[in-house]
Order: sequence, then C-alpha cells, then structure tokens
Amino acid sequence: MRATVWLLYLCTAQVWCQSTDHPDRSVAANAITTTTAEINTSQHPTDKSPFDLSTVTTVIPTTITTTVSTTPQPPPEVTEVNVTIRSDTQLQLEWAKVNSENKYNYTLRYWDGTEITITGSNEGTTVTHTVSSLSPGTKYSFTLFTVFEGVSSTGYHFSAVTVPADVTQVNVKTRSDTDLQLEWDKINNNDGYNQYNYTLRYSNGTETSITGSEGGATVTHTVSSLSPGTKYSFTLYTVFEGVISSGYNFSEVTVPADVTQVNVKNRSETHLQLEWDKINNNDGYNQYNYTLRYSNGTETSITGSEGGATVTHTVSSLSPGTKYSFTLYTVFEGVISSGYNFSEVTVPADVTQVNVKNRSETHLQLEWDKINNNDGYNQYTYTLRYSNGTETSITGSEGGTTVTHTVSSLSPGTKYSFTLFTVFEGVRSSGYNFSEVTVPSDVGEVNVTSRSENHLQLEWTKVSNSNGYNEYNYTLRYSNGAETSITGPDGGTTVTHTVPSLSPGTKYSFTLFTVFEGVSSRGHNFSEVTAINCAASHWKVTTSTIEAEVAGLFSMATAKNGSDGDNVNGKVEGNSVSFTDLYPGATYTVSLYYELQQEKLLQCTNGLTLVPEVVTSLSCDSGDFYVSLRWEEPLGVWTELEVNVGGNSYPVESGTELHVPGLQPAQTYSVSVTSLSGAMRSSPQPISCQTQSTVIWLPVLVIILLGLLAAVGVFVLRRKPKLLSKVHMPMYKRHTETDPSQNNFRAIPVKKFPDHFDHMSRDENREFSAEYMQFNTVGTEQTQREAILPENKSKNRFTDILPYDSSRVKLSTRGHVSDYINANYIPGYGGRNNDYIAAQGPLPSTVADFWRMIWEQKSTRIVMVTNCIENGKTKCEKYWPHDYNPCRYGDLVITMTSEHKEINWTLREFTVKNETKSEERVVKHFHFTAWPDHGVPNGTEPLIEFRGLIRRHIDSSPPSGPTVVHCSAGVGRTGTLIALDVLLQQLEREDAVNIGGFVHLMRCHRPRMVQTESQYIFLHQCISDTLTETPEEPLYVNTAAVIYENIAAI
Repeated sequence: MRATVWLLYLCTAQVWCQSTDHPDRSVAANAITTTTAEINTSQHPTDKSPFDLSTVTTVIPTTITTTVSTTPQPPPEVTEVNVTIRSDTQLQLEWAKVNSENKYNYTLRYWDGTEITITGSNEGTTVTHTVSSLSPGTKYSFTLFTVFEGVSSTGYHFSAVTVPADVTQVNVKTRSDTDLQLEWDKINNNDGYNQYNYTLRYSNGTETSITGSEGGATVTHTVSSLSPGTKYSFTLYTVFEGVISSGYNFSEVTVPADVTQVNVKNRSETHLQLEWDKINNNDGYNQYNYTLRYSNGTETSITGSEGGATVTHTVSSLSPGTKYSFTLYTVFEGVISSGYNFSEVTVPADVTQVNVKNRSETHLQLEWDKINNNDGYNQYTYTLRYSNGTETSITGSEGGTTVTHTVSSLSPGTKYSFTLFTVFEGVRSSGYNFSEVTVPSDVGEVNVTSRSENHLQLEWTKVSNSNGYNEYNYTLRYSNGAETSITGPDGGTTVTHTVPSLSPGTKYSFTLFTVFEGVSSRGHNFSEVTAINCAASHWKVTTSTIEAEVAGLFSMATAKNGSDGDNVNGKVEGNSVSFTDLYPGATYTVSLYYELQQEKLLQCTNGLTLVPEVVTSLSCDSGDFYVSLRWEEPLGVWTELEVNVGGNSYPVESGTELHVPGLQPAQTYSVSVTSLSGAMRSSPQPISCQTQSTVIWLPVLVIILLGLLAAVGVFVLRRKPKLLSKVHMPMYKRHTETDPSQNNFRAIPVKKFPDHFDHMSRDENREFSAEYMQFNTVGTEQTQREAILPENKSKNRFTDILPYDSSRVKLSTRGHVSDYINANYIPGYGGRNNDYIAAQGPLPSTVADFWRMIWEQKSTRIVMVTNCIENGKTKCEKYWPHDYNPCRYGDLVITMTSEHKEINWTLREFTVKNETKSEERVVKHFHFTAWPDHGVPNGTEPLIEFRGLIRRHIDSSPPSGPTVVHCSAGVGRTGTLIALDVLLQQLEREDAVNIGGFVHLMRCHRPRMVQTESQYIFLHQCISDTLTETPEEPLYVNTAAVIYENIAAI
C-alpha cells in the first residue's frame, strides 16, 4: 500500500494520510511521527505549497508526501441573495458565486441556528438552493457564509417570505342589485400573525387593495357600482410583505332586477295566462329564470324562454271570480330578486239562469242567483248589456242570495237580447246570453162579423209593436177555461176566427190574449151572444096577439108591420115574449134583441102572420042549381077568402059575395067562409044552404076512397123512424174462449130504448153503475204470458194493460226476433172475426212494429182517438211523417200524401211502400182530436159523425184487413169507438141494440175495453141521440159521405 502524506502546518501540524488506491479516503495519521518545519507563506496566503519530506520510520515503512500550508484569511461575502421561486412552503434562493469562482462552498444558517452546507457547483456563475418545509406567508431570516478551506466568511444576512396562503372561501354577506358585500376569514400563519393585506382583482384587471383589519377574524369588503343580475368574476390575493398568494378565484352575481309589470294575456274562470318582459342586463344577457310564489307560499319555477322578449306562464286550477296575490322573482344563478308583488283575478263564473220575476208591456224585472265562489264571497257586481251595446251596471245587493233588476222603457211585445256579465275587480265573465220578451199589447177591440146560433165569427186588428212587427199569435180563452190557439195570418191587418159548436142564444165570455214567444198579454175581455133560431120556437098567434117561449138570451122584442109600419114593443118576461093589440091578418116581423154592453144585438127575426078576422053576416040565397052568398068584409088584412060549398072551395080575392052554380037540386049544402092571410086561416064561419030541387046522393065511392087514404096515413104515422133499410142479421156470435153463461145481456128493442135509458139514468145513474160493475172480471182468467216476458216488457206502455195470448196479434218472425205487439183482434157485427185490431198507441221503440202490423195485416185504415200530447204528457208517439218527407221503418217507407184538419178531427192519407217486395198500398188515417183521456167527448154529435165517416169508407172500399183502432192504452176510447160502430150497425139492421152484450164480448178479447163508466153511459147516450134523428137524413151517414168525398178529392 502506497500512501502520500501531506504535512500541514496550521496552528499545529496535522498529518493526513490518503490512500493512493482510494483517493477519496483519508485518515489522520496521529500515530505517525511528525516533523515540524517552518515555511514562509507570505507570498500566497491561501496556496498549498507541497514539498517532499522523506522519513523512515520503524513503524510503517511507507513513503509519505506532506503538504504544509500557511494560516488563511476569511473568504469574501456574497453580495446579494435573490428568491427566484417561492411558494407557500419553499424558497428557491440564488446568488452569484463569489468572485465567480467554483472553489468556494457555502453555509446557510437558518433563523433557528440550523445550518446547511451548500457546495458551490462547478458549472455556471450562480448557486441555487431551495429551502423547503416552510410555512406559508412567513418571513424567514438567513445568514449565508462563504466557506473556503474550512474558513467561513463573516456571513451575509437577508430575509425572505413564503407565499401567503389563499383564503379558502369568500362569502357574500349581503348583496343587492348594485352591491356585493364580501366576507372571508383572515389568513393566519403559524406565528399567529394575521395582519395580512389583500388585493381583489376584477375580471377587467382592475385591482383594489384591502387592508386586513386589526381586530376580528374576518375581513369584509363591499364591491359597489355593479349592474343588476350580473355575474362577476374575482381573484382575491393574500398579500404579505409585498408577496401575493396564487389567488382565490370566485364568482358572484348581483341581485337581478324585478320585472316592472306583469300583464294578463288571457284569463278564464280557472286559469290566468301571465306575460312579462324579460329582464335584460347591460351585457344583453336575458336568460334569466323566474319563480312565481302564490299567496299560500307555493312556488313555481319558470324557465325564461330562449327566444323572444317576453315570458308567458299559465296559472291553472284556480277558482272562478277570485283575487289571487303573487310575487314574481327574477332568478339568476340561484339568486332571486326582491320580488314584484301583484294581484290578479280570475274570470268570475256566469250566472246559470236569469228568470223573469215580473214582466209588463214596458218593463222586465229580471232575477238571478248570486254567484258564489269557493271562499263564500258573493259581493260581485253585474253588467247587463243590451243588444244595441248599451250597458247598465248592477250592484250585487249585500243581503239575500238573489239579485233583482228592472229593465224599463221597453216596447210591448218585443224580443230583447241581453248578455249578463258577472264583474269582479273590473274583470267580466264570458257572459250569459239570454232573450226575453215584453208582454205584448192587447187587441184594441174584437168585432163580431158573423153571428149565428152555433158560431161566432170574430175579427180584430193585428197588434203591431214599435218595429212594425205584426206576426203575433193569439189565444182565445173561454169562460170554462178551454183555450184555442190562433195563428196570426201572414198577410193583411186583421185576424178572423170562428168559434164553432156553440149553443143558441147563449152569452159567452172570452179573453183574447196576444201571444208572442210564448208570453201572453194581460188579455182583452169581451162577451158575445150567439143568435137565436126564432123559427125553431113555437109561436102562438091570434088575430091580435103573438106569444112564444123562446130558448136563448134576449132582453127586448119588437114587431113591425111591413117596412113602413111602426115598431110595436113586446113584453119580455124571462124567455116569454108576447105582443098584443096587433092588426088581424097582418104580417109582422118579430125581432128579438139582447142588450150587451150598451149595444143592442139582434138575436133573431121571424116573420109571423096573424090570424085574419072572420067574416061576419054570412048569408045565402038559393035556387034549384045554385046558391048566392053574401058577407061583410072582415076587419084587418086578408089575402083571400076561401068559400067552401059542399066540399068544393072557391077562392075569393075581393068583394063580399059569391054565386055558386052547378049544384044539385034539393040538397042542403054546408057552406063556410074562411079568411086567409098568407098561410094563416081564420076559423071558418059555417052556414047551411039548401037548393030547391030533388035530392041527389053523393058518390059512395068517393067516401070509401077517402076512408082508405085516412087509414093508410094513420098506419104510416104510427111507425117508428128507421135510419137505414132493415136487413136482419144476428148481433154476434158468443166468444167461446170464456164462460158464455156470464153474458146475460139482451138486446133492447128500439121502441123500448128511451124508457130503458131513462130507467138506467135515475138516481144519478145507479143502474148504470151496477151494470158496469159486471164487467170487472170478464176475461181476466185468460193468460198473458207473452206480454210479461222480459224481452217484451219494454214494449208495453202500461204494466196492467196487456194483451191476452188467445187473441193477440202476432207479427211475422221472419228476419225478426219477436212476434209480440200489444194488440188484440176484436170481432165485428154479427161475430165476424178480426174486423178490428185494438192496439196501444205506439211507443218510440214500437213504431216500426206498429207499421209491420199494418202491412202484415193488410190494414187500409188506422183510427186514432187520442192526441200525441195531452196535459203535458206523451200519450202516443207520432208515428207518421211530420211533413211530406218520407219516413223509413225497416223495409217500409211511409209518405204522407194529404192532410185535412177539421174542428174535431184530421184526415190523412199515407202511402206505405215495401221496398223489399216493391209493393205499395194506401192507408187512410182517421184522427179524432176532441176526446179527453178517460173521459168522453163534449156531445155525441161529433163522434157519431166521425164514426159515420169511417163506416162510409169501410162500406165503399174493397175488402181489406182489420181496421186498426188505437188510443193511448188501446182500451178506453178504442173500445168505445169500436162498440159505437158495431152497435149502430145492429141498430139499423135489427131495430134493437145490445150495448152490454158487446162490451162483454170485447172484454173477452182484450182487457178493460170501454174503460170507464162514463164511457159506457156515453155509448147509451149516442144510441139515444141517434134515435132522435130524422129518418130521412141520418146525420152521421150524410155527414160522413160529404166529408169523406171532400177529403178524397184533395
């Protein structure tokens, strides 16, 4: 091992051994013997001056090279230390190498005495050193020593600070639309030093220095002069000893501006469509959102739409007529504005109905229920708009539940259109539209243009309102409450109406109402009297008096002889009239008057000729073959004298004598002279005159002939009147499906019927009641199974009037499910099967079945004895066309080809076409309209005439199917009409009638036929009235022929 030894002389000599194999290793050679030598080092104080010293030792035989240096001076100081990089935990220091040489090292002493050696790098001119594990925002003191050969400089003192820490959070303590008050916690380093300052840099680069306040733990700073609803970006730096932190970046927004106005774009009873202008900040940013808060605290978020300048939002599920309070907030970045408060109201509900509480010709008093919303608020007001645009405000009264308002200054009989608005907080409802009419004016006067014993022809001027409208209708009410509707004709200025079927000489009170839109006037009251048929009364006349009992109203009477004579006033007592002191044989016109409302009405006139006076002083002279007669001319008026001599009459128109030749001699002649005045004859004045020749006998043959003629006359007069030629036929065959022993009724001969009817009518129809009760159980033992099947129940109008299975009409089931219809066959006169079908009035669901029955039964006649509507109730579905347009029921097409309305009935003609069979038939429709339900017509004459009309058609038509008769239930009026037709046939053929027997027979085929006792009595009354008709012209036959022929011609 070779070692080189340097002997260094410092203060004391030290020897270091260094291995030549490992130059990086050296050890102190204290055990080595050292030699001290004095060396002059004044020329190079820091140089190493090597020299060789060879010493041989006995310990280690080694050659040692020893270097000996002189004592050095301290090296120069660094002149400046810079911080090239600093952070919150490190400082990177940099300084220029001393004398730009690499031979120096450095020692950095920290504030706490700790030192660190820094070797000067061989490269570059600077030395860099990083001090780590420091505290942020802290000021550190250092001393930097230059070190050379173990010798340190006196040291360069300097200080440096670390980067202070950033604040961790900046809060907005308060904000407005122009200010942001920021607050943050102070930065505190490990020394508790908290007197940092701060710099706030805005996004535009502007900076504000903020001094950390000495007290407290937070710093507050207000940023002012900002724009509302704007997002601002900031960087907050912590500043310490001029060193700033990396910066805390944050953004904050100012409070957005409130909307300036909210409008209601659309409103209804349950929603409000709101609209407002978008908020726009200075940067043109308009994408704000909004929050709408309701008065109950509920909130709704509303996104501002991207396009347009307005925002629209609909608030739904609201209550009508309610005031709602809202606050609208502008929202930006989660920050809401102070809020725009506003209130709006929903559209109030319309009234549901306006009634007319009172109306007159010039005003309408309207009434309606107040509107009430969910809050019970009912103090709405109302606006009534007229059709001309005029409006009236109406305050809802505080009390009560209704509002009443009177519209005045209107025109009579005029239709006014209104719109009633509910008003709440100035907002109107959509409006309730309604129309009402004022009471029309009454007619001014009603005149009678024609008056007879049984009718009054009335005439009046049409009522005209201010608009010239004169198409009013009218209602004429009779004193018994019955009413007749009268349509005002299209043309002309007057209305004419005939009141028929009145009684002669009767005072009738009427009220004539003007009718407009269903509203009647107060009514014009008037009375009229029908005329009297004077000729129908029995007038008793003598030579100087006239008297009579006249049925009907009259209050005064006059008799006038000729056109120039004076009126003679008669004596009137009740219905008796008499005249005295009249001129014999004169012809008087008797006039009866009735004073009504200061008007003298002529009731009737009758020309009556008085009995002329008898001749006086009649005498005769005679010869063999003549007589000569003389007399005194009678007083008064006479037209001729009738002289009868021996049975021969000789008229004498003037003079006072007559010569009658050619007589037989020796005969006594009866002579009489009778005064004649028109048809009136005085009592004859008889005398006997005898010729002077032989007696000649009178022809016996003449006497016999006269006797025979008298006998024939008596025979004819004793016969009862017959209505038609007599053809004897049996009444009917007994129905065998019920017990025949129960039918104990017998036919009543014609000559006994008046007494029978009188007997039955006594004691308030007691016998009729007893007889009618016998029908209660007739036929009721029969089954009605088909009628009560579930599928057929809905086809019955009444649940207790159902057809018997044995006699019910069955429909064909081809193409149909059921054969059921509520109808039965009824036999006719003589027991002819199926002459009639008694049916219930069709229901809406059975009209098609009804027409199927008409077609399948080949019926050519339908007799309807009900009205479709009676007393407000539907009695029968209208099963024929409403006009001349066809109706279709299955395969059948019904067309009305004619319609003619009379007072008591309407006649129609239909064509019924079966499109499947391409076959067409004609069906006559006889509709009696004057028969009340469960009652009887007002008099027998109309129904007898109507029956005659039907019978005329049956007898004159080819054979066809049954005549279909129906009312509502198909038993009461239907049974009465069928019975009347059969009984009148029996009456004319048998001179007898069995009313009870035929009702019994009908009830064996259908229940309750002739449904009421009054209908049963009415049948008897019809027979009784028929028997009083004149035999030459039966009323029901002739009328039927005339009416039917007229209708057929239409």
